[in-house]
Amino acid sequence: MDRADPQAESAELLDHLLASLFDDFRFWFRRGLLLLDRTPESLLPPPEQTRLRQALEEALQAIAAAEALRAACSTPMAVDMDAMAPWHRLMMRVWNLSAMLRVAGVPVPDSERQGPPGGL
Repeated sequence: MDRADPQAESAELLDHLLASLFDDFRFWFRRGLLLLDRTPESLLPPPEQTRLRQALEEALQAIAAAEALRAACSTPMAVDMDAMAPWHRLMMRVWNLSAMLRVAGVPVPDSERQGPPGGL
């Protein structure tokens, strides 16, 4: 009887879940940068735009670093939830910015893929 290795299956599932999660973060952070390019100063003052842009760029670099570290390891490696918590908060800031732009009537480009419910 041929049985699959549960440890290998768990590692594959972890890799799939993290890759999907990283893709989601990367999508929203890039979208945030795009939205910032269309954000009028009346909605978000320049210093706040600069801080948000820096946070998004740093988060994209951190995701790339986390992926590189995971790829360099020969054994499965998770990412600590505390490390990802700021990324979740940053993603929520992008959603809020998108909502602010829509309420203000600023044209927001369509996303290339389906986002969360509500069409942010």
